[in-house]
Amino acid sequence: MKIAIICDVWIGQPHDPGWKHAGLSMTPKQERFVQEYLLDLNATQAAIRSGYSAKTAHVIGPENLEKPEIKAAIDAAKAKREEATQVDANWVLKRLADEATADIADLYNKETGDLLPVHEWPLIWRQGLVQGIEIDALYEGHGEDRIQIGQTRKIKLDNRIRRLELIGKHVRVNAFQDQVAVIGLDALADRLARAGKRDG
Repeated sequence: MKIAIICDVWIGQPHDPGWKHAGLSMTPKQERFVQEYLLDLNATQAAIRSGYSAKTAHVIGPENLEKPEIKAAIDAAKAKREEATQVDANWVLKRLADEATADIADLYNKETGDLLPVHEWPLIWRQGLVQGIEIDALYEGHGEDRIQIGQTRKIKLDNRIRRLELIGKHVRVNAFQDQVAVIGLDALADRLARAGKRDG
């Protein structure tokens, strides 16, 4: 059984989104775009939800993010949200690091090797690192004489490699770039070409 909990969190009063007193001038549609963008940080979907044409939303959305007043409004709203929730970039990075280094051995009894009850797991494991638990009963015998002799429990872990990628991007170590620039490669090719001419 999978349980999904979805909620929209609005920080601040409806008439105080964080930019009203910053001297910013926007149209009602632009204000709605800012509010919608803060929900999922998806510029295209925010444009559609705020009333722009779905056909041009993929262009309008990114363009809106480049407009100074909209960018300033988004920054102001994020700052207000961080102040209210105490969740900022440092908190996110620490959380990712804690999840990436959590020891799976903490889920098992050190003496018997059995999987611990969920309420005995470290908190970090109970907050998203485990996607689910499968429980299969073990039986002995057949038909009406069959009796349960035990059960197996399998845990499905969340993708921790993704967390390492996010950490790598966050701290700008460039560990997950798709392309790697090799400095001096052109110079090396020139040297090899000159050497080839000498040998010829």
